[in-house]
Amino acid sequence: MNKLSTIPVVNTKKTAKRIITATVAMAMVITLSFQLVGVTHADDFDDQIAKIEKQIEGLQNEAKKLNDKADSLQKEIDSINTQKKVIQKRINLKEAEHKRLVARIAENEQKIVVNKGVLGDTIASIYLSGNITPLEMLASSSSIAEYVDKETYQNSIRDSLVLTINTIKRIKVELEQQQVDIERVISEQKLARDALVAKENERLALINETRGQQAAYNRLVSDREDQKLKIQKEQQNAIEAALLAAGGVVNTLPGDPNKGGYPWETDCWVDGNAWSHGGANGNGNDPLGYGCRQCVSYTAWKVGQKTGNFPYYWGNANMWPASAESSGYTTGSTPRANSVGIISAGEYGHAVWIEAVHNDGTVDVSQYNYFNAGGSGWGHYSEMRVYASTYDTYIYF
Repeated sequence: MNKLSTIPVVNTKKTAKRIITATVAMAMVITLSFQLVGVTHADDFDDQIAKIEKQIEGLQNEAKKLNDKADSLQKEIDSINTQKKVIQKRINLKEAEHKRLVARIAENEQKIVVNKGVLGDTIASIYLSGNITPLEMLASSSSIAEYVDKETYQNSIRDSLVLTINTIKRIKVELEQQQVDIERVISEQKLARDALVAKENERLALINETRGQQAAYNRLVSDREDQKLKIQKEQQNAIEAALLAAGGVVNTLPGDPNKGGYPWETDCWVDGNAWSHGGANGNGNDPLGYGCRQCVSYTAWKVGQKTGNFPYYWGNANMWPASAESSGYTTGSTPRANSVGIISAGEYGHAVWIEAVHNDGTVDVSQYNYFNAGGSGWGHYSEMRVYASTYDTYIYF
């Protein structure tokens, strides 16, 4: 038997009025909850982040004023010091992004608390109104129009319930993604700090090896270039060995005339020793901390183009799987379109972007810096079809 079936008509009218009043109040709570919660300071970090990014751009422009290839000891030291400043600003940027994410997580957690309160009120009102039969509601109404109004308000309460539940679900999804973003930012902070330490070690090693003497520096530069070319040739041999072991190059493809949209080719060139020159900071680097027109510079661009998150300071290609995993991405041995393929062999390894996967076990790849592909020497864009087993690791985005 319905619990309210013995309640007099006059009391049922009061109950219906309470339902109407509760519904209006809940609608105001739902509206105000989002307005009040939004008064947090998560967005305040946007101005801070924009300011740091402008400082980074200024430092990069400062570095670009240095020679593309340092021809003196002091110029190279100055260049390293400027690069250190850029990396430190990048660390500051990641710290600001981290704080912004923490603020947004707190903001969303508060929204869930508010919406749970609204949810409880809505469920209580539905229970209350649900115990009034349509016949009792009709009996308590002075006219058909009033009955219709009560029915409409009752439906409105149920709509509010659905809206609140969906809102909580959406906020939880946002929270989960923000937690992933937190892990990524923390990883990028660590990688940037490692890059800063490496750059300082590079500066100290340069000073120690030359002891401030220009003649010693000139000999060091010559030896360093010879060593770089030797390593790069060994690396190319390792890449070709991986290709041959898998079955060789199936076909050379005409390739994208826009070169995958890669934006850092202008004012950048790679010399006969495989060194990058020019670039965003005038010292051969792109804005992400890689040598311009090198393989990882290109794949980092493609990752950012796809996800909106550009991987900074992930290191050489054979370091990418570990860097990716620490940043929350997954790896595997099965190729997927829009993933990165890695050859780990050699001093540096090699990275490519997977354009397409075919049923015959082959993949179409785009890449930079495969020797004599897409142009003479190093540093050119090319596309080819090869066997998927060429790459020992795939990184998924």
